[in-house]
Amino acid sequence: MKRFSVLAALFALLFAFSVVAQAATEVVMTGDARVHGTFWSKPYFTGWNGAGTRTGDPFTVWQRFRLRTDFIANEGLKFRLGIRVNNTAWGNGTYTVDNPAVVIDVYQAYLQFYWPGTQIEFSIGQQDINLPISGEILSANPVLGGIRGPGAFVTVPVCDSFKAVAGFLRFVDANRDFDPTTTQVPDEFDAYYLALPITMEGFSATPWGLLGVVGRNANLPGVSTGGAGANQTLASNLYSAGSRLAPVGQRDAQDLYWWVGGAFSLTALDPFKFYADVIYGAGGATERSKNQRGGLFFDVAAEYVGLSFMTPQISFWYATGEDSSTRNGSERMPVITSAWGAGNSFLFDSTQEFSRGFIGVDYLGAWGFIATLDKISFIEDLTSRISFTFAKGLNSPQALRAGVALWGYGNYFQMGRELATTEHILAVNIDSQYNIYKNLALIMETGWAHGEFDSSVWGRRLVNASRSGDTWKASLGFRYKF
Repeated sequence: MKRFSVLAALFALLFAFSVVAQAATEVVMTGDARVHGTFWSKPYFTGWNGAGTRTGDPFTVWQRFRLRTDFIANEGLKFRLGIRVNNTAWGNGTYTVDNPAVVIDVYQAYLQFYWPGTQIEFSIGQQDINLPISGEILSANPVLGGIRGPGAFVTVPVCDSFKAVAGFLRFVDANRDFDPTTTQVPDEFDAYYLALPITMEGFSATPWGLLGVVGRNANLPGVSTGGAGANQTLASNLYSAGSRLAPVGQRDAQDLYWWVGGAFSLTALDPFKFYADVIYGAGGATERSKNQRGGLFFDVAAEYVGLSFMTPQISFWYATGEDSSTRNGSERMPVITSAWGAGNSFLFDSTQEFSRGFIGVDYLGAWGFIATLDKISFIEDLTSRISFTFAKGLNSPQALRAGVALWGYGNYFQMGRELATTEHILAVNIDSQYNIYKNLALIMETGWAHGEFDSSVWGRRLVNASRSGDTWKASLGFRYKF
């Protein structure tokens, strides 16, 4: 009886503390729920998965839920906790008729505060990460964007038009706090970030840099970035195809990867607006030449916002591709993971509302353009977007063949994801949103793509499968925000 009295007193004390905490802390919840069905024909241009070993179902129902809770102590201090049930199909995982698997996880957990008496802001923990990008037309930075990860950032305002942002990120710590032997091993992948945003009336520029340190024992091949396509990993995004040539692996204990770039926007000529990004990245400079990787990426975009019923947009990108040899390293820019794209293009992971809604074409080693008619609206609460995309490869066919031979098909290079100089893709997407209520939207996303691929690179089996019909998808569902 005494034990139950102690427990009752304990619960009463916890309840009292919760009441006090609630009075002192404002709790704000926001989130979104999405349910949609997606029809696919010929995903990855073949109807098979990215490795060409499994047949894709033509119809799947997906459901996603995210809840973000802010614990706000005052205007200068808060903590965010975000949990999710992420992109799970009906009949699988959580959404099964019996014995559902639990897939709730934490995707945001960070502290945010201002140093007392200043506007110096700190953001520390698992949080959204997106390097600078020039405008909303281009959804995310092509090196690192559209993801969440652990990091610490500080923003220091210098004046009204200039500030400095610095950060530290830890992407991988393979052995956590103890290495497997009494000798310390380099098993981390860390990065250091600096940006200097400059904002003036009608113009903004953000020069930035990122320095990554990749340890030899970080085991990157086993760490999936969650990107589109089969088996894309941090290793395939950072390393050259030639790193699989003998002797295999990273020679140096730590390799440096670095990126420098600038994001620019010009809005002074409103209703015309212009955007541009220039990035150069390289890594493994002290490694054997076969392990080195470096390349250039740039994009430009423009839009006209002077019409009330639509916004015409045009975007162009260019990214250096592989030459004919794998023994001299890679000529493509290394990346970590990103969600770059424009106009909700069916080819890229850009601004799709629904999961599994894009093909996953690699913008590296390619050039092309995206023409969009955005925010088309002739009926109240109904908006639409139409985009046309053309992508042309800049990779040598010899390099793609060699990469497939070294890594296996789909692991490093994949038909329809990386493009040879002899290949191109055309795509169209038409997307519409009808606001049933202020917070509830009925959304349809459709896409079509046709690819011309080189059988001397990928073989007749895969290319013949792509020629038997074009790729298309149609997604219809609901999005509720609260």
